[in-house]
Amino acid sequence: MIRCVAWTPLIGAPFITTVHFTSPPSIRIFASRSSPSSIVAASRRSISLSIIAVTSSVVSSVCFSSPALAEFSEIPDSGGVKSLDLRIGDGEVPIEGDQIEIHYYGRLAAKQGWRFDSTYDHKDSNGEAVPFTFVLGSSKVIRGIETAVRSMKVGGIRRVVIPPSQGYQNTSQEPLPPNFFDRQRLFTTIFNPTRLANGEGSTLGTLVFDIELVSTRKKTP
Repeated sequence: MIRCVAWTPLIGAPFITTVHFTSPPSIRIFASRSSPSSIVAASRRSISLSIIAVTSSVVSSVCFSSPALAEFSEIPDSGGVKSLDLRIGDGEVPIEGDQIEIHYYGRLAAKQGWRFDSTYDHKDSNGEAVPFTFVLGSSKVIRGIETAVRSMKVGGIRRVVIPPSQGYQNTSQEPLPPNFFDRQRLFTTIFNPTRLANGEGSTLGTLVFDIELVSTRKKTP
């Protein structure tokens, strides 16, 4: 059992609940796209955000009305990372050494689901959201994110609950919030010496990520 947060981007407020993890995920939402390609490209972000928002509401409603039931499953050999697929992708599955692009919402359970970062807020000169890029297996990214994307397909969206052992082990691991004060707040919570000495280390660094796998491609030499 873990205290988990469902955050609704369209409302901007966290809903905190207690989740019991049981059998493989059964909540899946699919988005159909029938508009012209230019409209599809323009609406891609809103589709992804809508899926995250709707499933946050579904998970919250189920947990609120019944003591059992947002159905996450533990990823095999993951060190305790639990996942719930919000949308099943139909593209390629990444392999070690691929260059990966993802969008994500990152939240810290110890701060009542405080959202410490979101790539949807990282904009280029045209106002488009810039994905986070990394090489799978490079060890520069926290292990929980690498574990999550290894079994995803491009186009999929997955919610993962990452225990401290698979999250941030130091202040240089990515992804890092671009804002200094957000980074400071994140790491002073996770690595708080007083709370760690009081035995709270098993909960301080628990993270909740919503991850959209945007693309995967072979790394150019």
